[in-house]
Amino acid sequence: MTEPLDVAKLQRRLAEFAAARDWQPYHTPKNLVAALSVEASELVEIFQWLTPEESARVMGDPDTAHRVTDEIADVLAYLLQLCEVLGVDPLAALDAKIDRNERRFPAP
Repeated sequence: MTEPLDVAKLQRRLAEFAAARDWQPYHTPKNLVAALSVEASELVEIFQWLTPEESARVMGDPDTAHRVTDEIADVLAYLLQLCEVLGVDPLAALDAKIDRNERRFPAP
């Protein structure tokens, strides 16, 4: 049985992967943000010319679903690496942002 995944474990795996290849000098905040933007753009590219209805069904096509999943993974990998380099807890940051949004946009 495999262990459940968590953010910290994935960040460690990403750090170990980069360290084994001596990539840390390239993993500056600037470079990670640029890579994150590129990967997010690759995800946008998949949806760019789809109608809203087509976009809602995108996971129904196995080839497209695979591309979407890979690009989501790339976006998340760079975001987690950026958080690690900057010392940001991504789950705490999201929790705090939701709290602020709930105060800023109260439900009717």
